[in-house]
Amino acid sequence: MEWLGDDRRGPMVPLFVIEREYAERVEPYLGAFEELNEINAAEGVRWLFSFLSLDRRKTYCLYEAPTAEMILSAAAAAGLPADSVVEVVGRVMPTGALEPVV
Repeated sequence: MEWLGDDRRGPMVPLFVIEREYAERVEPYLGAFEELNEINAAEGVRWLFSFLSLDRRKTYCLYEAPTAEMILSAAAAAGLPADSVVEVVGRVMPTGALEPVV
């Protein structure tokens, strides 16, 4: 695991994008997220945010986790799909610059 330049921020945790496909439309409601965050914490992962597709049948979620396997374990514990889990190391900006994701 790499360290960030500023030691006060601690070790850098890898970031992952998770694609989830659903059979039915996703209808988010506030009550569901407290339990999901508790499951994630128990599995050692942290959900940062998600994008919801226009048809509401896919989400693209950004997570912090030590490993992809931990994300898959959290998804199974929560009863959520995890069709694709991809570690990301940078973001490509409209200028063409590659910036670290921190």
